[in-house]
Amino acid sequence: MNPDLYFWLAGCAALLVGLSKGGLPAVGMLAVPVLSLVMSPVKAAVLLLPIFVISDVVGIWLYRRDYSAANLRILIPAGVVGVLVGWLTASIVSEIAITFMIGVVGLAFCLNVWLRKQGNAPAQPANAVKGWFWGSLAGFTSFISHAGAPPFQVYMLPQKLPKTEFAGTATIVFAVINAAKILPYQNLRPYSGETLWSAAVLIPFALIGTVCGAYLTRRIAEVWFYRIVQISLFAVSLKLIFNAVQSQLGLT
Repeated sequence: MNPDLYFWLAGCAALLVGLSKGGLPAVGMLAVPVLSLVMSPVKAAVLLLPIFVISDVVGIWLYRRDYSAANLRILIPAGVVGVLVGWLTASIVSEIAITFMIGVVGLAFCLNVWLRKQGNAPAQPANAVKGWFWGSLAGFTSFISHAGAPPFQVYMLPQKLPKTEFAGTATIVFAVINAAKILPYQNLRPYSGETLWSAAVLIPFALIGTVCGAYLTRRIAEVWFYRIVQISLFAVSLKLIFNAVQSQLGLT
């Protein structure tokens, strides 16, 4: 492995994580694929969890006044339950099937919004039943492959919240989900001193990304913010489907 290539790709992955924690939608999901260019996806997911957790702390502080309390009351416990289910089923769940399913759901949601021209549809309120379903699915898929954004966005986008409230809610929800993943990850994929040191070196990239993400989020026009969310969801969903098909065909 080229040490320089590893360092810059790992730094890029950490920066993407930070940008997502600062409020830019979906870009954090690109971190594992980027880092997978120089290591296995499983090792990449393990290495990035401490980066997610550290970035969460900064993200929570940046959005400490911007969040939807009604959605947090639903999504936080649902997300933790999803992590628990992921932990208990880790030995039997098909990561390929879950990856494909989440990609299809995200793709279908975007196409439904665009083709039916629902831009003028009234905003939907927080809903406990929908929130528990999508929130637990977000926790589950986040545990499997740090891919919790599509289920979260499918639930949250129809509410048409102010952009900072949307970003703050996402930051807080996934901060709790990531914290809940620490013990299960240590149990299933124990951290070594080398892994923790590698993560520590990447923290500055993540912190810079978090601050930059919050800065950009607050300055992007609201209509463009949600267009970026939808386009990002569509692109990430396509990537998830491609990854699943590639894995199923043994092309990885």
